[in-house]
Amino acid sequence: MSDDVAGPLKVLLVCHYYPPHLGGIENVAHSQARHLTAAGVQVTVLTSGDRSGVTDEDGVRVVRVRAWNGLERKADVPFPVLGPQLLRRAVRWARWADVVHIHDAFYMTSWAALLAAKATRTPVVATQHVTLVHHKSAAVSLVQKAVYATAGKLLVRNARSVFTLNSDVAAFVRDLGAPAERVRHLPNGVDTALFRPVRDDAEQAAERERLGLPREGVLVLFAGRFMPNKGFDTLLAAADPAYQLVFAGGPAEALAGTGDSAIYVGSLSSSDMAAAYRACDVFALPSMAEGFPLTVQEAMSSGIAVVTTDLSGYAAYGLDRDRVSLVDRDTETLRVRLREIAADSELRGQMGKYAREYAVEHFAWPDHARMLIEAYRSAIHPGTSTADRG
Repeated sequence: MSDDVAGPLKVLLVCHYYPPHLGGIENVAHSQARHLTAAGVQVTVLTSGDRSGVTDEDGVRVVRVRAWNGLERKADVPFPVLGPQLLRRAVRWARWADVVHIHDAFYMTSWAALLAAKATRTPVVATQHVTLVHHKSAAVSLVQKAVYATAGKLLVRNARSVFTLNSDVAAFVRDLGAPAERVRHLPNGVDTALFRPVRDDAEQAAERERLGLPREGVLVLFAGRFMPNKGFDTLLAAADPAYQLVFAGGPAEALAGTGDSAIYVGSLSSSDMAAAYRACDVFALPSMAEGFPLTVQEAMSSGIAVVTTDLSGYAAYGLDRDRVSLVDRDTETLRVRLREIAADSELRGQMGKYAREYAVEHFAWPDHARMLIEAYRSAIHPGTSTADRG
């Protein structure tokens, strides 16, 4: 990389998965790529895939390296194992880029990108989405700790900015050695036009019919991977006649035997997911450990009442706890709160209005992209301000 950036800013965005693979981190990376491109940045995405290749996807160059995904299929660990082309591709595109933006320290794509950036002397910024993720396997938990104690430390100590989604993740990366002045709070962005409130009862009825949902009653939506740390099982246990549970995501097998206590609508595209939020009245995510989940942001932008776990990391968002319900992660507490909200349409309206206004003010993608571009330019020219660079 040259010392001076000539022409459009060039960014190598690195993520272990990328759409059409479904998941929160890859959705964030995909949206970042699209909005950075719209702002005039040249973006190349380095990621895994079923086969290797380079494609143009809505003006974004996507470089896929063939990967084996057996760990995800067999052990529910979303960790693609990439082939030997990875490092060579990483070096090739790090040399092209003005800055390398790595999503999470845990993955092979991240390790290769960091090595490539050091070899080509390309500055690095990082987004750390989570702390240690709870998993039922002791071996997986041990591997997580080992990775973050090695590759994680190397990444956050070398990154010129480390973006975090909440105060717990910020403390986590500081403990790994990230200088405090380089750790920056940056919420994920949301498409506030796509994820919008329902217009009226007629539109909600139409969305429910489209998704095969009951026309009557209060619907409580869960969206995400059906994993214990997401709390889908806690929500299932909190089923109650006062409301109907709706699950979007997967795998479907996790809901086997639940009978009438849950409706499964499958893994949905973004447009169908937006329709699901409009079709439902409440969003519930009793998760164990999160950054600030994209699904919570989408639900807030969609103007529905949100119930989620009272996690210490959420303090950085300054949420009105009367309007976003943060509860203890136990079945009875969750059931009682959901029954209260289901029984009070005025309260649901107030919570939804607050959530929508907060999302528009804090989660809009153009603002997110602008902050990223400022950080990229600061990484390229450390010690100078935007004004100094003209």
